[in-house]
Amino acid sequence: QTPEVRKARADFKKSAISKDAYEYEMRNYIDNCIAFQEECGIEILVHGEPERNDMVEYFGEQLEGYGFSQNGWVQSYGSRCVKPPFIYGDISRPKPMTVDWMTYSQSKTDRIMKGMLTGPVTILNWSFVRDDMPRSEVSKQIAVALSGEINDLQNAGIKIIQVDEAAFKEGYPLRKENIGTYEQWAVRDFKIAVSSAKKETQIHTHMCYSEFNDIIRTIEDMDADVISIETARSGNELLKIFKEVGYKQEVGPGVYDIHSPRIPSVEEIVKQIELLLEVLPKEQLWINPDCGLKTRKWEEVKPSLENMVKAVELVRKGL
Repeated sequence: QTPEVRKARADFKKSAISKDAYEYEMRNYIDNCIAFQEECGIEILVHGEPERNDMVEYFGEQLEGYGFSQNGWVQSYGSRCVKPPFIYGDISRPKPMTVDWMTYSQSKTDRIMKGMLTGPVTILNWSFVRDDMPRSEVSKQIAVALSGEINDLQNAGIKIIQVDEAAFKEGYPLRKENIGTYEQWAVRDFKIAVSSAKKETQIHTHMCYSEFNDIIRTIEDMDADVISIETARSGNELLKIFKEVGYKQEVGPGVYDIHSPRIPSVEEIVKQIELLLEVLPKEQLWINPDCGLKTRKWEEVKPSLENMVKAVELVRKGL
């Protein structure tokens, strides 16, 4: 999310530029993002999401039953603030939300382009939710809407679709007696969201800031093909539980911390990958940063990803 992208979005919202001019700027950013990833040697690409102001608000703006404030900011952490949308009615999806951007992005590369959606539980947990209906029912409505989006994406040729559940753990009740009920409908709704996926469509998910030891069985029940997690700051401690329980799906542990502007060296990423291989077999591992790169500047992102790719190449040669 460069200053130029933010300015173009703000200008568009103020009607200072036309829709065509705004979309031209977004496509230009996507083109550059794809070209950079190809130059780096990244194998599974993303389009950079320049058109998205926020991973919840973007979807809420396109779903029926959502409303937005102009100044309803709340503190997320530190100096970071977010403006959660509010749910006032039944949720439905009038039309595809991401398909046009993803088909454009895929048309610009021969490599696999990964579709990116925010999961139903995260959309729920990061919104102000209506109080005349159980949260579990609102979550189900969101899941049904996302199921239609996944179907449209795969029919448009998108082979990998990530359904982010960054706030899955945040939604856990404080009272132990309520945890089982939450887990039941949260897993149910993730499965509803991905239920339209064909056998050949690979489903990914991602979780942030989570201690997985107490929810590993719940993660297993979600049955995503690949889960990416934040482990860069915790060594292998978070990952060990996946080995202990015999986790069968694939895992993408973060190999460097994206919350810091520090650029990791090739050597330290090689060491991190080697540590990961002590816990899980190579067939089960994906190598990736430990979260999205929205808060980082290009001069931090580029050398970090280049070093990550170089590290992977070195480790592969040694296997």
